[in-house]
Amino acid sequence: MYVRDILTAKGTDVFVIAPDHTIASLAKDLTAQRIGAAVVSEGGHVVGVVSERDIVRAMADKGTECVGLQVREAMTKEVVSCTPDTPIDEVMNLMTERRIRHLPVLDGGRLAGIVSIGDVVKSRIQTAEREATQLREYIQA
Repeated sequence: MYVRDILTAKGTDVFVIAPDHTIASLAKDLTAQRIGAAVVSEGGHVVGVVSERDIVRAMADKGTECVGLQVREAMTKEVVSCTPDTPIDEVMNLMTERRIRHLPVLDGGRLAGIVSIGDVVKSRIQTAEREATQLREYIQA
């Protein structure tokens, strides 16, 4: 299974935010969208990823003043990404090793989607259930 299979199932919509938005507006947007991260884009280029974890770090560092910070001050600038052709096992290893929960999907440098650890786990569970059903059917035949 590949990242493209997850994107086919879940869609390719990605919440994107500009780096000059505030942490307060980001928090409201994440809550409204019911998501845990946003891709930060400037001039059509991915320049960072900002997650709930980044907001918590900003709060720990700056206290309540963090709500007025710009997203660029809290975002993760070293963007770890994958492509639609990345195998799910590789994505799982990357997320585990880097301790990240969201990966932007880039296709030829263009933002093509985002996958979360929840998407990956859901995909793995569906695969395991499908394999178990096939095994039961084989045994019963």
